[in-house]
Amino acid sequence: MILYLHGFRSSPLSMKARLTGERMAQLGRSAEFICPQLPASPKLAMELAFGLVAGVPAKELAIVGSSLGGYYATWMAEKLGCRAVLLNPAVVPMLDLDQHVGVTTAYHSDQPFEFKREYIGQLRALAVAQVTQPERYFLVACTGDEVLDYRDMVAHYAGAKQKVVQGSDHAISEYAGYLGEVLEFCGTTGKIQ
Repeated sequence: MILYLHGFRSSPLSMKARLTGERMAQLGRSAEFICPQLPASPKLAMELAFGLVAGVPAKELAIVGSSLGGYYATWMAEKLGCRAVLLNPAVVPMLDLDQHVGVTTAYHSDQPFEFKREYIGQLRALAVAQVTQPERYFLVACTGDEVLDYRDMVAHYAGAKQKVVQGSDHAISEYAGYLGEVLEFCGTTGKIQ
């Protein structure tokens, strides 16, 4: 089972989420891929995510998180003891997102997106100072990320499997080329039978 958690203001329509879901469908494993629309509230996002994987054994679950979703994936993986793949993850989103308090729109629609000041505290409550079992994590970090500093990611996930991509961008535009490796880490071969 793969739970995909998208980033801030993003959605299941993001390029990486769609590519991952499409590959799982090609593998005949659509039923093992979940990618919910996360609410703006970190507390509600985590309640939703935990509810979707309730009862799934840790050894059968992998969480793939992009940007803010990577921050969430780390907290969930620590709580559940499952594997996690982190795609240009936010390490301290409380600092980065403080400037985004207010109402805007989501990236893939015209829907209003409100990020409230109280959500900063909710993010703080999800902080993981240090991962406890680095071998359960796979970091994909791009040196050309224009939003987050890849060096913070590399340091935070020290000891984890790491793929540091020279250049690229926050969206990881060439993600399709890394998808097989991501799915393999998740316990899916990534090869079409």
